[in-house]
Amino acid sequence: MSETESIHIDGDWRAAQAGGKREILDPADATTLAVVADGGAPDADAAVAAARRAFDEGEWPRTPVAERAALLRRVADLLQRDREEIGLTESRDAGKTLEEGRIDVDDVTAAFRYFADLVAGESGGRVVDAGDPDVHSVVVHEPVGVCAMITPWNYPLLQASWKVAPALAAGNTFVIKPSEITPMTTIHLVKLLAEAGLPAGVANLVTGPGDPVGARLAEHPDVDLISFTGGLVSGTKVAQAAAPGVKKVALELGGKNPNVVFADACATEEGFDTAVDQALNAAFIHSGQVCSAGARLIIEESVRERFVSELAARAQRIRLGRGTEEGVECGPLVSAQQLAKTEAYVASALDEGAVLRSGGERPEPSDVRPADGYFYSPTVLDNCHRRMKVIREETFGPILTVETFRTEDEAVSLANDTEYGLAGGVFSADTARARRVASRLRHGTVWINDFHPYLPQAEWGGFGKSGVGRELGPHGLAEYRETKHVYENLRPAPVRWFSG
Repeated sequence: MSETESIHIDGDWRAAQAGGKREILDPADATTLAVVADGGAPDADAAVAAARRAFDEGEWPRTPVAERAALLRRVADLLQRDREEIGLTESRDAGKTLEEGRIDVDDVTAAFRYFADLVAGESGGRVVDAGDPDVHSVVVHEPVGVCAMITPWNYPLLQASWKVAPALAAGNTFVIKPSEITPMTTIHLVKLLAEAGLPAGVANLVTGPGDPVGARLAEHPDVDLISFTGGLVSGTKVAQAAAPGVKKVALELGGKNPNVVFADACATEEGFDTAVDQALNAAFIHSGQVCSAGARLIIEESVRERFVSELAARAQRIRLGRGTEEGVECGPLVSAQQLAKTEAYVASALDEGAVLRSGGERPEPSDVRPADGYFYSPTVLDNCHRRMKVIREETFGPILTVETFRTEDEAVSLANDTEYGLAGGVFSADTARARRVASRLRHGTVWINDFHPYLPQAEWGGFGKSGVGRELGPHGLAEYRETKHVYENLRPAPVRWFSG
């Protein structure tokens, strides 16, 4: 394939039908990393047609689960073979550190192996006792059909794997549209699927913008399921487009995630150091460009000043730079647009009365290399309140806001006062209290005395406007299946309901 043949349909790499091209930029210095095809609605239509044929006429949906599992394991092995190359590509494309890129590859590998193991051990379905020895009743699971997948720019490969692995394990075919900003590792993944022996037409890829490519996939009559990870506004449009066809829809739409820290977590020097360190990790990993980022620090009033002072001091010492350089702890924002958005959120917070404790500006050219990338200093905003825009909306940048509480009930109230409900954290030395608070938080994942780890065997998703459906775990596989009840009468006879 040439550089601009990044669209994969029915086993072939090709350019966009209309000839469109797009430059992929390195966010560390705004130079061109690659040029890819900029697809449109005709490319999406061709990809869906290929996936439809592969599902209706091809072998993959009827391939035994053991063989599907074996292919997923081959993909996992290939991911590890290419770990350094993929990690480097992810670092350069998305702006994260090289070590984060490597970790992403390992997490993707784990997802493929998990779903391989999950289906490999399945039997012929769940036998249902009909209460009649002459009836054999069983519940089976079948693939949904053609799946359309739209993935975000912040974790391109990871989010792709959360959709691709269970979809293939269940026997589906698919069309995937990565973010037009960060498509490179998804292209690599599709190459590995072909190398592992996936039949042509099962995996199809269209690079291009959300409108028209994503919009066309969401409304396409031959798509049976649409899985979208991204922002609330775009996710709402996807759901509206899918509604007339009554498609299955899975949406992960981000979060505004609280990190609740009780004073007793800071009662010892070790506890204090841990809570501050975890607050930094919660907010500033990948420059805050994480759907589950702990961007809202909710701290008990009695330890607020000491905690925030130390937090701000450490935030100022975070080393910014190109993610592939030794010693760099935080890379750039993904684009000029995201940088401008971050600046606007900080400006609005200061106008509404927030107090700047650290950051709040682009770093000086002498403080970061390269100097012309999309960098923004890790920012701590104190004295924040619930009416602020920076508190209510998902900022997706290196911004940490600080709110305070006095009682446990107040802490829970603040943490739940959001339209979102993706994730949250609770730090306390009192195990009973930590678990009690965790049980009251209306968030899909709650960490106690930790922040950010996830397990492929545990479901991921949110409450409220964080979306519908779940990824990972058994429910993540179930999203890509239809459930069928097969009732067999072993001794058929006339019913004689009607006399004639």
